[in-house]
Amino acid sequence: MGREVLGIVLAGGEGKRLMPLTTDRAKPAVPFGGAYRLIDFALSNLVNAGYLRICVLTQYKSHSLDRHITTTWRMSTMLGDYITPVPAQQRLGPRWFTGSADAIYQSLNLVYDESPAYVVVFGADHVYRMDPRQMVEQHIDSGAGVTVAGIRVPREQGDQFGIIETAPDGRTIAGFLEKPDDPPGIPGDEDNCYASMGNYVFTTEALVEALRIDAGDEGSVHDMGGSILPMLTAQGLAGVYNFDENEVPGATERDRGYWRDVGTIDAYHDSHMDLVSVHPIFNLYNRRWPILTHLPPLPPAKFVEGGNAHESMVGSGSIIAGGHVRSSVVSADVTVLDGAYVEGSVLMPGVRVGRGAVVRNAILDKNVVVPDGAQVGVNLHLDRDRYTVSDGGVVVLGKGQKVEP
Repeated sequence: MGREVLGIVLAGGEGKRLMPLTTDRAKPAVPFGGAYRLIDFALSNLVNAGYLRICVLTQYKSHSLDRHITTTWRMSTMLGDYITPVPAQQRLGPRWFTGSADAIYQSLNLVYDESPAYVVVFGADHVYRMDPRQMVEQHIDSGAGVTVAGIRVPREQGDQFGIIETAPDGRTIAGFLEKPDDPPGIPGDEDNCYASMGNYVFTTEALVEALRIDAGDEGSVHDMGGSILPMLTAQGLAGVYNFDENEVPGATERDRGYWRDVGTIDAYHDSHMDLVSVHPIFNLYNRRWPILTHLPPLPPAKFVEGGNAHESMVGSGSIIAGGHVRSSVVSADVTVLDGAYVEGSVLMPGVRVGRGAVVRNAILDKNVVVPDGAQVGVNLHLDRDRYTVSDGGVVVLGKGQKVEP
C-alpha cells in the first residue's frame, strides 16, 4: 500500500508567533525536545507507517530545514524511496507560493511523476504520534475525495481552532468554521467539537481537480483549509477521521491521543514541560513508534562537582558542573556551571549558564551565554525591557542573543 501513497509535508510556515525562535529559521526547523526539530514528528509518523516517498514543500528561511532533511532523512535509493525538500520553483510564473493549496498546485509535477492513488498531506509543525495507515484505510473504505483528521476538543475551546462541522452520521463533513464563537458539537457528544489537525488524505483525482478549479478562482485565498476543503465539502466528498480512534503501537493511556499545536511561545514551552514528569504526558521513549532524527556524535552527558538534574532531560555532550537543573529540557552540548540554577526552562544546543546564574521559565536558543551571576526569568518587569516575554511569562532569547549581567 505504501507504494500507492505519496506524502506531501507543508513546511513553508513563517512562524511569526514563535519569534525570536523563527528569526532565521522556518517554523518546522525549530528545535524541540532536546534532540529533534518540529518536522521530525510528521516525518516519523509517515516513515513508521511505511510511506517512504515524501516531498517537503519549503519556502521561508529554509536553509537549516533543507540541511536537516538532506543530512538526516536519507532513504534507500535502491528501493526508490526518498524524502526531499522542494522549494518554490516558480513553475507557473515569477511568484512565490500564495497559500498551502497554491504550494501543492505549483508542485503538481511531483504528483504526476509518482502517479499515486492517494496523496497524504501533513503539516510540519505539530507534536504528536499518529499511525496514518488507519486514516488512509478509512478514507479508502469511505470513497471520499478527502478525509480530514479531527481531534476532539471541549466546545468552550473551539474558538481557538478551525472547527469541523459534521453531518448527523458523525463522519461526513458539513462545513468548516474558522475559530467560531459558538462551535457546533459532535453528534452524540455535544460537549465536544472536532478541531482540524491540518492532516489530510486525498484521492489523487479529487485533489488535482480541486486544485485546478481553485487556481482559476481569482477570489480564492488558495488555502487547503480555507479553499480546497470547503469546495470538496460542498460536493459531499469530505469526511472526518477521529484521531481518538488512532491506535499507535507502544502508546500508553497517559500519552494516547496527544497532539499539540506549538504555534505560540507559551504552547511551545508547555509542550516541553509535558515531557519531563516521571510519567510524561507525551512519551518520547516509545521504541515501537520512535521519533526519528540525527543525533550529534557527542559523548554522554556528565554530572560533576555535585551537579544534578531532577525531572529533566539532558542531551549528549552536556556537562552539569556543580549546577542544578529542575523540570527542564537541556539539549546537547550545554554547560551549567557551579551554583547555577535552571528551572522550568528549555536550553538549546551550545547554551552556557555561568556560575551562580539563574534561569527560570525561559527558552534560550542556540549559543546563548548567561554570564556569571546573571538572572533570566526572575524579574519579568526588567526582562521585558531586554528580551521577549510571552503572555504567560516565558522569557525567550534568540540565537546568540546577549544576556545582560
